[in-house]
Amino acid sequence: MPTRYRWFATCTAALGWFALALQLLLSIQLTQSNGQGALAGVWTYFGFYTVLTNILVALALTAGAIGPRGTITRFFGRPGVNTAIAMSIAVVGVIYNVLLRKLWHPEGWQLFADMTLHDAMPLIFLLYWWLAVPKQSLRWSQVLVWQAYPAGYFAYVLVRGALNGWYPYPFLDVTALGYVSVVGDALMVLLFFIAVALVLVGLGRWQARRVVAQPA
Repeated sequence: MPTRYRWFATCTAALGWFALALQLLLSIQLTQSNGQGALAGVWTYFGFYTVLTNILVALALTAGAIGPRGTITRFFGRPGVNTAIAMSIAVVGVIYNVLLRKLWHPEGWQLFADMTLHDAMPLIFLLYWWLAVPKQSLRWSQVLVWQAYPAGYFAYVLVRGALNGWYPYPFLDVTALGYVSVVGDALMVLLFFIAVALVLVGLGRWQARRVVAQPA
């Protein structure tokens, strides 16, 4: 990655980690105020796709900031991994703003965490992906491989819900909608993931061709 983008990665990684830490604290405070313990807040925190994906975003930005110094940073520095994360965080931003934002009205620090994780970080990471991630190695066949993460999350939600009856998103609430409707909703969302991934690969390959075509 060009050195000029490392400061950008450093600053935005710090913002992402701060927002994630803040959201964890707020989740714990909420469960404690409801008479539950801190572990309940942690359990809830790790149930959200937004949180899990923002952790991946923060890891990728951290890898970009410090460079390939170990197995983890090399993995999160890979163009395919970065593009898969860009796909997921883009879907986070769209789904939240289209379907979920109207369901609650956070204030104070919760509003800051909410806007950072759902609005700022998707835009920041897509900008980082466009500016700093090399894309010559992107292939169309990777699109289906990248769906393992959202598909795995869906299975994770179903298992968690079967254990305690809690589902993080209304369109995945088996208790309210039943398995047939939830699977239908999940398939529609998965198609959206695939569409976003196809757009990113198409843009990435176009950008890579332009870079190669530019005179030295």
